[in-house]
Amino acid sequence: MKKILFFIALLLTSKTFAQNNTKTSFQKNRYELAVSYYKKADFKKAIDLFYIASKIIPENEIGIESFNKVDTLRNVLRENILTQTLGIWEMTGNKPVWASNKTSDSSVKTSDEFIKVSRTQVSFFEKNKKTQEMKLIKTEDLVYYDGAKSDSLFSNIILSDGTIWHCSINDSSTELHVINVAKKNKKGIEQIKDNNKEWYFVKVK
Repeated sequence: MKKILFFIALLLTSKTFAQNNTKTSFQKNRYELAVSYYKKADFKKAIDLFYIASKIIPENEIGIESFNKVDTLRNVLRENILTQTLGIWEMTGNKPVWASNKTSDSSVKTSDEFIKVSRTQVSFFEKNKKTQEMKLIKTEDLVYYDGAKSDSLFSNIILSDGTIWHCSINDSSTELHVINVAKKNKKGIEQIKDNNKEWYFVKVK
């Protein structure tokens, strides 16, 4: 009986060791790939891979180093996208510019909508199409939403009404896309997976 128990324990130990070895190997692979993208200054791919590596075995050296890299790169990427987004943007609708029919849409509108992005605030305006008068609708503080402590998402912002928006910008910095991905309420964070509100903007100034 003791021999049977010994072999069972040995089998379980071997299985656990094999699993841990596989996790360590996969973590090392993700980390090294992240480092290669980091050296190429492809920070978006690097942060996602560092995030994966940090979650596989959080407490080992690679896990801790990956966690720190995620934190550093999040700040770098936020600064990059903020620099690209500074200025005035005109809302074109809920479709990309190439897919929207601006002529037919604008014929029924009495005003155009704009946002102005600064380093600390986002201001919302309406411009009367007839008088060309620009009216300030509201101003929101620019607040990033971090989610989990080591989250690799870097461009989510949260507005005063609790809505959380994911922001992305094209390579030429001429088109901004925002999509409502969640809402913060008294119960916590409610993820929005269907029929998300989204808006597209083009750079004006």
